[in-house]
Amino acid sequence: MPGYYEYLISSLPMLHFEARQVISSDNFLTRCLGFIPKKDIEALCSIFSLEPALTENQTLKKWLYFNTSLKNELVKLRAIRKKIDPLKYLRPDTYSDSSIYHTALAAQRNPSPLEGERLLDRQRWQFLDELAIGHYFDLTILIIYALKLLILERWERINTADKKILLEKIMEPVTSAL
Repeated sequence: MPGYYEYLISSLPMLHFEARQVISSDNFLTRCLGFIPKKDIEALCSIFSLEPALTENQTLKKWLYFNTSLKNELVKLRAIRKKIDPLKYLRPDTYSDSSIYHTALAAQRNPSPLEGERLLDRQRWQFLDELAIGHYFDLTILIIYALKLLILERWERINTADKKILLEKIMEPVTSAL
């Protein structure tokens, strides 16, 4: 099956960090059917099934290494704060960048946990933009698009959550102890 990446990618709406989600992951995958080979569809489906580690795709590997490195830095910072050894919580990674440490530190020091998470996701988005350099109409762009969709879907859930119910769930253990 020939790939019609140019047509497919040019028909997708632009994604912007902190903007409203304009396309769902299901709609995205449906649009991809018939335009790209089945093995590429399977790679995209693995992203949404949260099993991208099963693929041999280099873009996904770079993403996983970066994201693991970012999480490892957060683990190290939290372990220092709790005075515990972080080694048993760290995952092996092969990505190194000094900006990861600074981003994790800034996120942890942020007085608002929500703003800290936004800072982390902004760094993830920027990394995906860097991965996209030099790619225009290929599987790499579709993988990056899918990963950005995951970030937007997460923020859509956060923004549409019922804050009152969440606060009650958090406060429930405290009020029951009184």
